[in-house]
Amino acid sequence: MGLPRSQYVQEGKEGVYHCFSRCVRRAFLCGFDALTGRDFSHRKALLVARLRDLAAIFAIEVCAYAVLATHYHVILRVRPDLVAGWSDWEVARNWLTLFPRRRNRQGDQLPPEEGDICALAGQEERIRELRRRLSSLSWFMGRLNEYLARAANREDRVQGRFWESRFKCQTLLDGAAITACMVYVDLNLIRAGVVGSPEESDFTSIQERIRAWHEERMATGPVLADSAVDMQCGPSGGDRGKKPGKSE
Repeated sequence: MGLPRSQYVQEGKEGVYHCFSRCVRRAFLCGFDALTGRDFSHRKALLVARLRDLAAIFAIEVCAYAVLATHYHVILRVRPDLVAGWSDWEVARNWLTLFPRRRNRQGDQLPPEEGDICALAGQEERIRELRRRLSSLSWFMGRLNEYLARAANREDRVQGRFWESRFKCQTLLDGAAITACMVYVDLNLIRAGVVGSPEESDFTSIQERIRAWHEERMATGPVLADSAVDMQCGPSGGDRGKKPGKSE
């Protein structure tokens, strides 16, 4: 019997975790469904886009990811130290971006208004709770899986589970474990026999890092021709892990 997640994912403490979720119903819910002849590969792009959005809101960095036909892997670094340094206004803005109070006629969410942000920022106890949530692994993964499940159910015109269970999680305790797990995630499609090289591995962080590295070489010329790809967790070429780029 596995341990309760609360025993190895401790709220308020920095940590790196390998998380993964798998679809139910039939296989290939995120790929080509041979039974119906429909291609659901666009959901992979939807999941990656959602990862980017959440990384811009939460104090959680995306270190690596791989989206396959029936499941996905993601390595996340929880950074409660970052959210502790945010102002109350920043906490309120990020939360209202995650849960918008206003939408347009098409149903698209609108950016939070200054008055709403200031009103929420003035609630001391509420802001304290939101700081905890914005560095919570469970809240991050919940918003990721819920978003894709709702979109898939709307598309399929069905109700019920899209994921077989809550996300599964493994703690990565040191640098060696993080490196080994990133290799596992980055080469997942190659090991499965889906593609033959990292460059062909669509919807993976390794492909994104390689492309970013080539773009950097083209932009900087021969001076950086021997530069290594940054394999560390965290952001690339910008602020804190706002968006998973070449460092995912």
